[in-house]
Parts: sequence; structure tokens; C-alpha cells
Amino acid sequence: MADFRVRVSTGKAFGAGTWDKVSVSIVGTREESPPLPLDNLGKEFTAGAEEDFQVTLPKDVGQVLLLRVHKAPPALPLLGPLAPDAWFCRWFQLTPPRGGPLLFPCYQWLEGAGSLVLQEGTAKVSRANHHPLLQQQRQEELQARQEMYQWKAYNPGWPHCLDKRTVKDLDLNIKYSTAKNANFYLQAGSAFAEMKIKGLLDRKGLWRSLNEMKRIFNFRKTPAAEHAFEHWQEDAFFASQFLNGLNPVLIRHCHYLPKNFPVTDAMVASVLGPGTSLQAELEKGSLFLVDHGILSGIHTNVINGKPQFSAAPMTLLYQSPGCGPLLPLAIQLSQSPGPHSPIFLPTDDKWDWLLAKTWVRNAEFSFHEALTHLLHSHLLPEVFTLATLRQLPHCHPLFKLLIPHTRYTLHINMLARELLIVPGQVVDRSTGIGIEGFSELIQRNMKQLNYSLLCLPEDIRTRGVEDIPGYYYRDDGMQIWGAVERFVSEIIGIYYPSDESVQDDRELQAWVREIFSKGFLNQKSSGIPSSLETREALVQYVTMVIFNCSAKHAAVSAGQFDACAWMPNLPPSMQLPPPTSKGLATREGFIATLPPVNATCDVILALWLLSKEPGDRRPLGTYPDEHFTEEAPRRSIATFQSHLAQISRAIQERNRGLVLPYTYLDPPLIENSVSI
Repeated sequence: MADFRVRVSTGKAFGAGTWDKVSVSIVGTREESPPLPLDNLGKEFTAGAEEDFQVTLPKDVGQVLLLRVHKAPPALPLLGPLAPDAWFCRWFQLTPPRGGPLLFPCYQWLEGAGSLVLQEGTAKVSRANHHPLLQQQRQEELQARQEMYQWKAYNPGWPHCLDKRTVKDLDLNIKYSTAKNANFYLQAGSAFAEMKIKGLLDRKGLWRSLNEMKRIFNFRKTPAAEHAFEHWQEDAFFASQFLNGLNPVLIRHCHYLPKNFPVTDAMVASVLGPGTSLQAELEKGSLFLVDHGILSGIHTNVINGKPQFSAAPMTLLYQSPGCGPLLPLAIQLSQSPGPHSPIFLPTDDKWDWLLAKTWVRNAEFSFHEALTHLLHSHLLPEVFTLATLRQLPHCHPLFKLLIPHTRYTLHINMLARELLIVPGQVVDRSTGIGIEGFSELIQRNMKQLNYSLLCLPEDIRTRGVEDIPGYYYRDDGMQIWGAVERFVSEIIGIYYPSDESVQDDRELQAWVREIFSKGFLNQKSSGIPSSLETREALVQYVTMVIFNCSAKHAAVSAGQFDACAWMPNLPPSMQLPPPTSKGLATREGFIATLPPVNATCDVILALWLLSKEPGDRRPLGTYPDEHFTEEAPRRSIATFQSHLAQISRAIQERNRGLVLPYTYLDPPLIENSVSI
């Protein structure tokens, strides 16, 4: 006979408690105990409760290996068993008659009747679990998860995704919380009602004037949106959005002028000033290029029965000397120069130049929404999430490290497949390239995608933008990448003593291999690893995953409404074809080119919703679910949180001196995971 004390912690969220009966079996090196009821007088397992129970084992089970948790509905006289209800268990603490307490982290929903097996909380790679029962438990846990979370090909040439039809099919461990779900639909409903009452979602015609557009601009405007409204026609603001707007990943150093972009010295002399030339500025490193060539020949949509149009522009930019602004020098709206593809210049007629810049902003919308946002910041994080759930057991140090950065990602992506990128929904109804254009862009980009694009330091070096001033996405992103990398390096150092230990971790290698095959479709040309050989490579890879699931998503998602609230700054579609000559643009023609009223409002409403986290937030580095139980990783977490706080203070201090503060990468505003 042996008496154990069992302490149980129930989550605080709405609905976390249960009326079901809970019992535990203690699995030891000698044998497994029978189920031991956790039963005190009164109601157990209420939300937020921590409760103690005393259990007596009939025999000595030996050294404790596992805790098997059983949950079943209570039976009432005459009525029989009740329907089971869910329970969110945070952890169990088991105190044997001799020795210290053993902590078993759980942080899972237990739905229905059934059982769950937990290992003691010390993180262990597979080789550290020497007992056959522990190895068996790891394998059975992964088999169950692989059965629950299966892959499917959503579209040809896309990363694979979770094989579920709707969010109703998701289990509670990957669903939005009740509070987050309610907030999401309340926000959506109130915004939709406001647009509907104003009659804007039903108007299929053109805007009557720019002044009329101000009616909708009062819809939930922000300081950054107001800044865009006031400055959208200015060249310096146009150029600054390539650095710190919603798509800050495309600008690159121009080492030579592309042959299909024949800009001449005479064209740009008025901006460059006397005593210099294009060649001199190329040699100085002051010219930059934004090329939307991937949009060339892309499928276009039909909105309200009217065909829409797209362009594949090239934009040449000039970093003026000293602390001067970045400025646009020239814009060509196609990839093929010639008499029907003129190069537009700041010295052109006002409406010619403004229309050319607006075509570039439309290209930014299409590129950003299909690639930077959907593909890189939603579909790839879903791959990382699914592979983590399928290949890393609960006790694996990488599971403990990564699981907070997968929170709600599968839910929001399922919502996207239900409400955004399906026929009849907003991408189909109201964007210039529609679902077919989005799909075609993703297929093209998947063939070009490479590892360096996902690793910020390499991306910055590859694009040659290390020194361009006022690039706050780069500055803040590099600081956060560094903080994440130091944190990951410390965690890896605790559990992987050598490069050989990385190579020998079969669960880690299966995780990397599945990401390569299901996410990057076995494309060796991408440079995405299919295996990892060194601790250094593992640190970079895990840093890449965490950064892209948190900071990168925040940088390219949180500013969507700020950029589009004044629609001419980021038009989602264009109703007339790109101009093929100069001198014909007018105010009336400009307005006629912009999207119709209903499409404008449809997209603004969607991007407002997608820019606003609906409560239940966990900022970067916030880990209330304490998966790590040892002191060493907990110290690393505290150090990481301290680094992020320092970065935040520096960002806020800098922002006080900026006319337009850059806030998207302030750590308290970054979510741990892709959850909206």
C-alpha cells in the first residue's frame, strides 16, 4: 500500500471546468495501478481551481514513469451516464511517499470520455527515454496525432494543409477559445452592419468623386490610416511604404538597370540634380528597384460583370543624399518596354504620374495578399504547425518550444478557406485577380521560394538593403530575430550537446523532412533543408519557424487596414487597363479606374477584421502554459522576455521622434502565433 498526493490544476478559460469524473492510473517500472478516482466532497475541477487528492495504490508500482488520466461522465440513478463535457487540464503534480513531487504538464482539452497519457515534465529527446514504456508512449502519442491531423492537397502547387472541411470539424485543442470566437464574430457583425446601413456594400457603381470616398474613410480610422489619407499623393510617402508599409519585403538594391527598363539620364535629371548620372548613382549604391514581374500575364477577375485589369510594374527609387527621403524616379507598368509601355516620371502631368503610382500600389495589393500574407505568413506557418503536431511528442523539447507559436493557426486558416479564398467570398467577389489569380501567383512563387527569403538576416543581405536609412521593418525585425535566435540557441544547447545528437534525433529529422515534403513539395532548388546536421543549422531553422509564425506575420498583417482604409492608397482592383501613352489621364479617368463602391467596402471590411486581433492575446515571449518544468529553460525564457522588453523600450523611444511611428514590430503588439 502506498499513499500518493495528487494536485490538479484546471484552466481558467470559459468552459474549462468539467462535471465529468476523473481518475488516474500510475504507471511504474513494475506495473500499472488500477484507475484511482480523484474525488472529494462537492464539485471538483471547476475553472481556475487547484485541488489536492489523496490516492492509495494497492501495490508498489516501482519508479513512476507515466500518468494515465481517465475521464468519464458521471452516472445518475435511473438516468444512466450523462453526456460528457470537455475539460482543460493545465497540469498534474504527483507526490509519492518518498521523494519530491513530479510535475506532469498537460495544457490540453480532454473531450468526451477517454484517457490521456502524460510523461513527467522534464523535456527529453527520444534517445533520453531509455525505458521501453516511455518509447512506446511517444510512438503511440504520435500515431494518434497523425491519425487526428492529416494532410491534404488544397490546390495544385500549394503547400499542403489540414484535411478538415470546416472549423466545426476541429478539436478544442486547435480551435479558437469561446471568448476569441465570440469577439471575432461580434467585430465582423458590427462592421458589416455599419457598411450595410450606409448602403455601401450594395452599390455596384463607380465612386462619384474622391470627396465621396471620405464617407467610408470615417470607418474605424487609425492614426496611420489618417497619415496615408493626408500624404498618399506625395512621392516620399509612396516610396516609404516599400520600407515600412504592409509589404516591406520586395525592395532591393539596384546594381544595374534591367535591360527591359530603359531609364535614361535625361528622364531623371530633375530628381537627381546636376553633377551626377544614373551610372554614378548606381556606383554609389543609391538606387533601388521594386519589381512586380511575377504578376505578368496573371489571370484577372470579373467584378459586377466587368473585367478587371492588372499590371506588372517596375519602380526605380533613389535614396537622396544625407538624411533625405527615398523617392521614386521612374515607373514602367509592364515588363516589356516600347511605345505602348511608356516610362512614367515625376515630371509628367499630375494625373499621369499619380495613376502610374496607383497601378504600383494595386500591384502591391495583389503581391502582398497572395504571397507575402497568404502564402508566406499563413500557409507556411500551417505547415510548421501540422508537422509539429504530427512528428514531435508532448515531451520533446522542440514541441515545448514551438507549440505556443502554433496557437490558433489551424483555426484561422480554416476560416480563410471557408470565408476568404473560396468562390463567392471576398477574394472572389472583390479583388482584381480573384481566386484564380491568387492560386496562379502562389504556384509561381512556390517555384521561386528559397530558404534565404524566410531567414531575415539572409533576406536583407540578398536584397542588399543593409544600409538604406529609415527602414524600420529591417531594424526592428533584426533585433527581434537576434533575440529569438539567442533564446533558441540556449534551449538547443540544453538538450543537444553535439551535432551528432541533432543527427540522431529521429523525431526532429521526421519533423524537418515532413515540412520539406508537405510544405515545400520536395523542391531541392528551394534550399529548404530536408534534414539537419548541426546545432547551428537547427538554431537557424527553429528561429526561422518562430520568427515567421510571429514577428513576420505581425509586420505584414497588422498594417493592412492602415494601408487600405483610404482606398486610392491600396486599390484591390483596377477597372480600366493600364495607360499605354502619356497625357491622357484625368481626374475622372483616375476615379473610373478605381474599384467600384461595393468591392472597395468589401475589402476594407475584411482587412479591418484581419488587422485586429479579437482578444485572448499572447504577445511574443508570453508563455502562460508552462510546458518547460526545468530551471534552465525557464531562465532562458525570462532572459528572452527581458530582451524583448529592452527592444520594445528602444522602439517606443525612437517612435516618439517619428511623424509616423512604426509600431508593427513592437514586441507587446506581436502575437506569439498566426491567429488572425
